Amino acid sequence: MIQSMTGFGKSVSELPTKKITVELKSLNSKNFDLNARISSQYREKELELRKIISKSLVRGKIDLSVYVENTGEETSSVLNEAVVKKYMEQLRSLVNGDETELLKMAVRMPDALKTEREEIDETEFRAIEDAVEEALTEINNFRTDEGKALEKDLKLRVSNIEDLLQQIIEMDPDRIDGVKERLRKGVEELKDNVDENRFEQELVYYIEKFDITEEKVRLENHLNYFNETINSDDSNGRKLAFISQEMGREINTIGSKSNYAPMQQLVVQMKDELEKIKEQLLNVL
Repeated sequence: MIQSMTGFGKSVSELPTKKITVELKSLNSKNFDLNARISSQYREKELELRKIISKSLVRGKIDLSVYVENTGEETSSVLNEAVVKKYMEQLRSLVNGDETELLKMAVRMPDALKTEREEIDETEFRAIEDAVEEALTEINNFRTDEGKALEKDLKLRVSNIEDLLQQIIEMDPDRIDGVKERLRKGVEELKDNVDENRFEQELVYYIEKFDITEEKVRLENHLNYFNETINSDDSNGRKLAFISQEMGREINTIGSKSNYAPMQQLVVQMKDELEKIKEQLLNVL
């Protein structure tokens, strides 16, 4: 079963004096690319969170946000009294104002508040890890649901190519007969004596040149391999993308060899279906 690289997960945990909110958002990317927004207090723990997330999400452009809010009376910010008093002295020298108004102005000045660095609370960090795990479960469920929709569309496109290939196989004898007929008419128009042996040799040469038997067999094998891979237990977008490239090679060769308008029209339809497959695979994990 395949998974999408697009997803969203969120977890909210409540502690006695803190509220922890973790959000994970992922988009498609060739590699694992994590952008983390974490409180400075827990920056040194970012590597641990990265390891947890990379094991679960494997690939994609990931945005991690961790918010820790105080819900109690605790605060890490305190008034910098010395700085505030200095500001008020300077303000008094400029204006004769009410002390309360001067204080309001002073506390809005730079460095009027100072934030004391808190030590990491291990209990709190374990709660963050648990919240990350919950958000990972949610985002993976989201990715799986998105993957089901992708899988349905991809299987439809592959089925369409299989149907078009079958039409090409059924059409091929008529195409070869058309090649023979065109060659005979071309020879007759020369109005010269024709060496039948030489004609047969030339006929064999052109038929071999236009023969698409190998391409039909290889394309059928690629289509079967694509279906096997998409039905496997693991989601492997890179592998499916490689198979789709090989499918494209065979389709292009059939188109260049066909020399037959009805068959070329079918090839154009196959290319259209394949482009839709490639576009969808960009978002497959």
